[in-house]
Amino acid sequence: MPDDLDMRLLRHFVAVAEALNFSRAARTLFVAQQALSRDIRKLEDHLGKSLFTRTSRRVALTEHGERLLPRARALLAAHDDLLREMTRPSDRVLVDVIGEATTPARVLAAARQDEDGFEFYARHNASLAESVAQLVAGTLDVAFGVTTDLPGAVRARHVADEPLALLVPRGHPFAGHTDLPVDRLRGQVVCCRTGNHVTPEWEALALQVLARCGAVPADDHPYVRGTQEVTHHVRPGEPSVLTVLSQPAINGAVVLPLTDPVPVVTWSMLWRADWTHPGLDALLAAMSRTDP
Repeated sequence: MPDDLDMRLLRHFVAVAEALNFSRAARTLFVAQQALSRDIRKLEDHLGKSLFTRTSRRVALTEHGERLLPRARALLAAHDDLLREMTRPSDRVLVDVIGEATTPARVLAAARQDEDGFEFYARHNASLAESVAQLVAGTLDVAFGVTTDLPGAVRARHVADEPLALLVPRGHPFAGHTDLPVDRLRGQVVCCRTGNHVTPEWEALALQVLARCGAVPADDHPYVRGTQEVTHHVRPGEPSVLTVLSQPAINGAVVLPLTDPVPVVTWSMLWRADWTHPGLDALLAAMSRTDP
């Protein structure tokens, strides 16, 4: 008899079975298409059955795949219900706000005014993909991020369109400006991996912005988070940093709003479609009271 089934592989199977498209399913799962294909092959090898027929034009379930799909859905539903029931008492609401002093963190701070019989707990996840997986599994209640495609089990609400800015050290040629037209970035080397808001989803958006204005992305380096780390890395001789307008003040640096046109990052709030809680109501209400 085969070993126990990996619930992650089953979840990936269901996503492909419902989309009948590997690239679309990969986007909803926030995984690479190559990794998703590898997981499906691993599940097929584990079961000793082919679950999909694949051609250059279409993906279809085999007879074995058709038999597995309703059972996989039932197993995942039971698994997720169990986690939701057993992992946390309902008086605790776990919220991923990406990082300290971000727009999502300010929404949470505003919502804490309405705590009544429950308490919010903040965490800082490294990526939206990680948060979405935890939402679906029931180990996280609410997340914020830059979203694209989402699984059907997750709902999203627009929070804010936050303007972008450039963070430069004092003494930089741009430091004397009060704002900066985006076309001034043409040919400039700009970093987009620095700040408490940085995630892979933010980086993908930021690289698109830099490409549109003709800027040159700085060489890759580990994500830089926290005031002390950001202060250390934003210094004379280092590239300027594409950031959000709410970037906290950094000693020895200047935040310049970008203009003409104003580029923005769109923040969304995410939660499980079947989850209701006074904490969710408090967060939704706080969104209208929070400026980006």
